[in-house]
Amino acid sequence: MPTFSYIARDLSGQQVTGTIEANGEREVAGILSERSLFPVQVDDLAKTNATTMSSLFGASKRVNGQTMSVFYGQLASLLRSGVPMIRSLNVLSSQTSDKVLKEVVADVRARVEDGEPLGEAFSRYPGVFSEMSVNMVRAGSEGGFLEDALDRVGTFTELQEDLKGRTISAMAYPVFLFSVGTVVITVLLVFFVPKFELLFERLRKKGQMPWATEWLLAFSSFLQSYGWIVLILIFLAVIAIKMKLNTESGKEWADRVKLKIPVLGDILMNLSVARFCRVLGTLLGNGVPIIKSLEISRSATGNRLLSRSIADATENIRSGESLATPLRASGYLPANVTEMISVGEESNSLETVLPDIADSLEKRTFRRLDLFVRLLEPIMLLVMAILVLAVVMALLVPVLKSSTAL
Repeated sequence: MPTFSYIARDLSGQQVTGTIEANGEREVAGILSERSLFPVQVDDLAKTNATTMSSLFGASKRVNGQTMSVFYGQLASLLRSGVPMIRSLNVLSSQTSDKVLKEVVADVRARVEDGEPLGEAFSRYPGVFSEMSVNMVRAGSEGGFLEDALDRVGTFTELQEDLKGRTISAMAYPVFLFSVGTVVITVLLVFFVPKFELLFERLRKKGQMPWATEWLLAFSSFLQSYGWIVLILIFLAVIAIKMKLNTESGKEWADRVKLKIPVLGDILMNLSVARFCRVLGTLLGNGVPIIKSLEISRSATGNRLLSRSIADATENIRSGESLATPLRASGYLPANVTEMISVGEESNSLETVLPDIADSLEKRTFRRLDLFVRLLEPIMLLVMAILVLAVVMALLVPVLKSSTAL
């Protein structure tokens, strides 16, 4: 039998706490009433412990985006086919091969069975269900379009996973080139360059040592003597950056830095704008009020600067102004996008204009991303070749001078 903790007040108003074994909260309330106690708070101890564990578990454990996309789609299909929510979650929990998702869905099913809304149950696992997913499910539950909301979340998650996969595969070769180039240059500086120190001693005494060679030898000597300190500093810097990125100010700083990267910054912002337009259009198309839609779609952008601009636009909407004006003033949305939003507002067709904007923006941005990655490969090769050539030339010039002197 479950054990419940309670906080109650007696007839004199004094607070009383304790635990009771009962079959449910109603039975606990009945027992307290028989004792002339008025319940203030009743908690299932097992659920309280599970909630604490789920918060830690949900924040630390992650589930693959492709797996989540399939989960959302299957849940939507089961609900649309008339299968009750509890049974649908039970089926998905038993069928999934992902251990993390299996445990999470089992706990969500138990919570929903006890009367907790699906969105609230999802929100207990922020590492598994994104903020946008939770908000979409909440809106779908309140607006009566839960199946469509789950379908949209599944499609959106799949698109995000596809974009991530394309980006990782495209960046794999440039990253490989950079890593190999860094290792080669480090090996040259630490193990190869010092062997030339004695050969260049005569040129140094004559004052004929090229400045590039002097710098190269000095840098090589520094790495030999203090390379371990450099590695420790790099390691500490990485830890400090990770800790900073776990804070709200650090995340905002990272978003600001991303936008300042040439070419890539515009690409990332356009993808954020496309996500915002798609989610907002979906919510408006399902009859969700624009204020609520804007609050939900903010979480889909993935960029805190754009999210803040959307929050400001929401306040303008509350004041009776248009949506396009504050978005245009933010400077984050392309001019053609804000113009189309303005036209959609004037014609009262935002719910159809916004998905079209998202489609068009994503197509253009994907083309730019592909072009950026294709250009990045030869640029990385060129940079690595120049660095290696600079090291070789810095060593070769004094060697030629020494041979000429002889």
